[in-house]
Amino acid sequence: MNEPVEQDLRIACFLPSLDGGGAERVVVNLLRGLTSHPVQLQLVLASAEGTYLDQVPDGVEVVDLGVKHVRQAIWPLRRLLKEQQPDVLISHLSHANIAAVLAIRPLSISTRLLLVEHLTMSAYKGTTVKDRLIQPLARWLFKRADAVAAVSNGAARDLEQQLNMQTGSVHVLYNPVVDEMLGEQCRQPLDHPWVNDPDRPLIVGMGRLTPQKDFGTLIRAFAQLANQSDCRLVILGEGEERSALEGLVEQLGLAERVLLPGFVENPYAWLNRARLFVLSSRWEALPTVLIEALACGVPVVATDCPSGPAEILENGRWGTLVPLEDDQALAAAMEKELGKQIDSSPLQQRAADFSVDRAVDRYLVLLRQLVDQSGTGCRSADGEAQ
Repeated sequence: MNEPVEQDLRIACFLPSLDGGGAERVVVNLLRGLTSHPVQLQLVLASAEGTYLDQVPDGVEVVDLGVKHVRQAIWPLRRLLKEQQPDVLISHLSHANIAAVLAIRPLSISTRLLLVEHLTMSAYKGTTVKDRLIQPLARWLFKRADAVAAVSNGAARDLEQQLNMQTGSVHVLYNPVVDEMLGEQCRQPLDHPWVNDPDRPLIVGMGRLTPQKDFGTLIRAFAQLANQSDCRLVILGEGEERSALEGLVEQLGLAERVLLPGFVENPYAWLNRARLFVLSSRWEALPTVLIEALACGVPVVATDCPSGPAEILENGRWGTLVPLEDDQALAAAMEKELGKQIDSSPLQQRAADFSVDRAVDRYLVLLRQLVDQSGTGCRSADGEAQ
């Protein structure tokens, strides 16, 4: 008797765009990892633009909903789901997750909805009216999804508490971060005079230039360290705080020792040549860049922010944790770390716990559970599975 052939899962991923950010890079890694499995992949973007668009792997159909704002994507996403009815829609990021629930709720289809949150809900401080609506809307809508996941244990438990969800109901799906491509990018050449000077240690920070990342504290800490050590600081990324950070660099007399080159296509070449990586964030969920630094064998110092750094570093086993917004503690930790001998192998072994293969396997287990549970049932007009 022939064994039944496992049917391909039809998976659609939904994002606002592929603008340069950690969550967008994670989704590209997820798609790349999924391509080696029996799945059909579709990437649905509110607006098909962004720095990672050309990194979408072959075999993934990209659908451009052609709208500027995520809220405008609700109706075109609803039409797409009604026509194509993928087995699972995976939505990423809070604004997109809210739109995805609103899009799928009225439809009587069997598509399962998985929402993935990439930030710690309690720590997120929105600066606009729409941002401040995230928590109340999520509290109302997320329970109507078939599954909700966060990218760390800390973020999952926080989400349950903030949205009044049952304890243990939010799944944990670690980000797919480490693969062979990352290693290849680490080894690519980098033409900059700062990376070829062994007598002047290079410190790297990376992320959007936003209040969340608190690069101001990193720059002030570096100013203290610069009085003791002949080192340099590079902060990779772009964002609305650029002018304020550049002003702080000038004010502290660090223009010759601090570089803000903006978004770079291959940040791993910089990480691979760093003597130290520093994460100064006020909040995270599972900071991908911290894992990437470990994968490059770079020692790390990170704020003990909610959540992710302590989980990745196992409460300081794999790097130094410092309090939030404390430039003196950060400077002291950076100085101490620079005085240590580098042992890259254990750091890289820890990073392997966040490999693309392991993350993809966890995603597939959950996706197949959702599809198996759905059976032949459809979603009713009120958004509930039947």
